[in-house]
Amino acid sequence: MIRRAVLLVMFGMPGLFGSAQAQVAHEHAARGVVLNVTAERRKLDVSCEAIPGYMSAMEMSFAVRDSKSLAALKPGMAISFTIITHGKVLYAEKISASPTASFESEPMEAGSLTALNAIVDPASASKELAVGDTVPDFVLTDQAQKQIHLSQFRGKVVALTFGYSRCPNPNYCFRLSNNLAHVERRFHEKAGRDLVLLTIAIDPEYDRGAALTEYANTWKANPEYWHFLTGSLTDVKQTAGIFGMNFWNSEGLLTHPLHTVIIDRKGQLAVNLEGNQFSAKQLGDLIQAVMNRP
Repeated sequence: MIRRAVLLVMFGMPGLFGSAQAQVAHEHAARGVVLNVTAERRKLDVSCEAIPGYMSAMEMSFAVRDSKSLAALKPGMAISFTIITHGKVLYAEKISASPTASFESEPMEAGSLTALNAIVDPASASKELAVGDTVPDFVLTDQAQKQIHLSQFRGKVVALTFGYSRCPNPNYCFRLSNNLAHVERRFHEKAGRDLVLLTIAIDPEYDRGAALTEYANTWKANPEYWHFLTGSLTDVKQTAGIFGMNFWNSEGLLTHPLHTVIIDRKGQLAVNLEGNQFSAKQLGDLIQAVMNRP
């Protein structure tokens, strides 16, 4: 009778047995870039990298059991975490920061020089903006010889990066400009109306006039919404410095870190991505998240 009762429970009550199976949790190690953090709802939006055999790269929303794990997270931060599926709910757990900075020699050297500069001149470090700060207006000249004020784009989202045409490493300036080219294609219908792209040339002694125009033409940049900007070395350094983007000339080549910036419609710094360890899709997902803000 006992054996018969057990069999009835197992096979005669499939609803109960199926419910137990549905509650089995599955875990997957994941990496991605934070898009949004909603602490009060314990919710996290992430642009996830592909997980072979499980999912393609995509934007995903996760519940978070421990709200304390969200306290240090900001949009643009790269994270490693564990995806736990429990029934129909996806949880993000074991969340930890994961660097986006490049570990190649030049960006690391630039980081050391930046740290040294902050020791020698502490005031320079205090000028760097934090996320949420209003970006001060600046004026530079674009490839069409027009003066461009950052303030003229208030009400639009601005994606901004830095580079110079003679940069010899394709993983540095070329890669960051290529990211903006992908963004331009993805948001082509919104370019100029909701989104503006800026590339600040950090070699203004060379990248000006015809050279700047040629640099912009490499990316088929439309000067109506993708501006390649230059100015005096002092103006360029001052503008770059507010984003923590310092650079040094060494026999015609520049030592510099890698920064990609997103400014929201109110003119506030929304994201300051350091390094190049993120994809063009993740940058686009971040821009979309900022454009979706009220």
